[in-house]
Amino acid sequence: MPKIKTKRAAAKRFKVTGTGKLKRNKAYRRHILTKKTTKLKRGLRKPAMTDSTNIKNMKKILPYL
Repeated sequence: MPKIKTKRAAAKRFKVTGTGKLKRNKAYRRHILTKKTTKLKRGLRKPAMTDSTNIKNMKKILPYL
């Protein structure tokens, strides 16, 4: 069987934690920041875990992570 190619766009956006979960950065922090509250922007700094409903698809496009 041939090797499965990793989707490079996804590989650049996700990291695997020690327990095997997928870590990602949050969206909505690139531009138009003036109308967003400081509290919201501070919350967007922290990474988030990928939702359990997406894990099956993520394992398919990131076979070697």
